[in-house]
Amino acid sequence: MKPILVPDSARRWDCLSLGEVMLRLDPGEGRVHTTRKFEVWEGGGEYNVARGLRRCFGLRTAIATVLAENPVGRLVEDLILQGGIDTALLKWAPYDGVGRTVRNGLNFTERGFGVRAAAGCSDRGHTAISQVKPGDFDWPSIFGNRNGTKWFHTGGIFAALSASTAAVASEAMDAARSHSTPVSYDLNFRDSLWKSIGGKAKAQEVNRELVRKVDMLLGNEEDFSAMLGVHIKGVGEDFAELPIAGYEQMLREVAASYPNLKLVASTLRTAHTASRNAWGAIALYEDKIFHVAQRDIDILDRVGGGDSFASGLIYGLLAGKPIEWAVRCGVAHGALAMTTPGDTSMATLAEVERAMLGGSARIAR
Repeated sequence: MKPILVPDSARRWDCLSLGEVMLRLDPGEGRVHTTRKFEVWEGGGEYNVARGLRRCFGLRTAIATVLAENPVGRLVEDLILQGGIDTALLKWAPYDGVGRTVRNGLNFTERGFGVRAAAGCSDRGHTAISQVKPGDFDWPSIFGNRNGTKWFHTGGIFAALSASTAAVASEAMDAARSHSTPVSYDLNFRDSLWKSIGGKAKAQEVNRELVRKVDMLLGNEEDFSAMLGVHIKGVGEDFAELPIAGYEQMLREVAASYPNLKLVASTLRTAHTASRNAWGAIALYEDKIFHVAQRDIDILDRVGGGDSFASGLIYGLLAGKPIEWAVRCGVAHGALAMTTPGDTSMATLAEVERAMLGGSARIAR
C-alpha cells in the first residue's frame, strides 16, 4: 500500500463532500410516534464529515448538494451556513408546490436509551439530490487548480439514493483523481436505502465498482460484509464480540482485492446498551495495522459517531500527523460527538486532544 499524498498547493477548500443534507427531526428524550414537538438539525453521512472538519478542526470545507427551493430547503441552507460550510456548490431545484416531483429529505431519529435502541425513519423519496445526473456539476472545473480541494469525500448513502447518484459519485471521483485529490469513501450501509432496489446484492454491485476509485475506505462492523461481501471471521450477527485478528484479516483482504486503496479503516462498536457502547477503531496503512482498543463510553446520541471518526482521521492526514495519531483523533472525535444531540459534532479541537490523552471529565473552569 502506498501512502496518501495530500496536495500541498493552495486550494480553495481543504475538503469537499458530495451528498444529501436532510432535515433531522429529533423528539429529544421522547419517541417519534408519541412526541408533540421536535427539535431540528441538519445532517447527512457525507455532509457531517465536512461540518466536523470545519467546526471542530477549523478547516475550509464545502458541500456539493441540491435542495428543493422552498422554506424547508431554506431552513436546511440556514443550518448549513451556521455550520460554516461553503455553499458555493449548493444547487436549487424548482419546487412544484406539493412535492410530487421534488422535495427535501426528512430524517426522524430518536436517540434511544438503555435497552431501547436508537431508531430512525427516513422520508426521502424523490429528493432533489437523488435526481442529480452526470454533467450537473462541472467537476473538472471544481477540482481544477483555479478552485480545487485538498480532499474529496463521499459515501455509500449518496450512492444508494438512485442509479444516477452512483454515476455522479463515479464521475466526481474520476475528476478528483485526475487532479491528484485524495478520495475517501464511507461505505455506510443502510438497509432501508437498498432493500427496494436489490438489497445487499445491488449494494455490492454498485460499491465494488466505486471502491476501485478510492484512496481511503471507511466502514464499521457491518459495512464491509454488506457492501463488499467481505466477511469478518469470528463475528456473530449481534456483533457482541469483535475479534481483532478477524478484523485485521478482513482489512488485508479488502486491500488485496482493491490495490488502489491506500488506507482502510473500521470503527469498532459493541453496543452494550443504547447508552453505553465500547468504542474503538482499527486501520491498515502502508501494510501496518493501527489499533485503538475499545473502551466503554456513555452515549447521548449515537448518530454521526462514524462520520466524526472520519473527519478526525482526515484532519490528522491533512495536518501531516502520524497515522497512529490520526486514528486516535478519529476515535476521540467520534466519542465526543456522541455525547451531544444531533448528527454533527459540537466538540472543539482542545477537547479532542484532551480525550486523546485520556483526560478525565472533571469540570474545566
